[in-house]
Amino acid sequence: MSGIEQAFASPNQEWSRVSAQFRVMRRVMTFVVAVLLFVVLVIVAVATGVWLVLVVGGCLLVAVTFVVLGVIDRNYRSWGYTERAADLLVTRGVLFRRLVVVPYGRMQLVDVAAGPIERKFGIATVRLHTASAGTDARIRGLPPDEAARLRDRLAALGEARSAGL
Repeated sequence: MSGIEQAFASPNQEWSRVSAQFRVMRRVMTFVVAVLLFVVLVIVAVATGVWLVLVVGGCLLVAVTFVVLGVIDRNYRSWGYTERAADLLVTRGVLFRRLVVVPYGRMQLVDVAAGPIERKFGIATVRLHTASAGTDARIRGLPPDEAARLRDRLAALGEARSAGL
């Protein structure tokens, strides 16, 4: 393991991963945006009579869509978290990797959120708020039962650890 990989490695190497529904949701959103952009291209081509806009724009749109789908897959595999005795580690990112260590005793608020699209795909986001804005962390794409379990566990650990402060 290289030095940089070691900086992002979990001590126990057992990362919990997010739900596959997170990847499905992001893929569907990508296709919806691509279809909407294609409709705009058709409208522009019909309105101007320049069909080259549709051909070139359509080819470019297909290429960009495939690149975005590849990025979604790699990004999905980068999300993870692991619970340790005194803290929670959250990692994400491919190009710009990030590892956040949140000590249980520093947590002030554990928030579970799910927008309408996330609810449709059966996933939620757990947000951890601390006194320092730089150490706030979020875990996206969790099944609701795992989000609730993690929320309750982290809230209990945070309360127990901060009682001594």
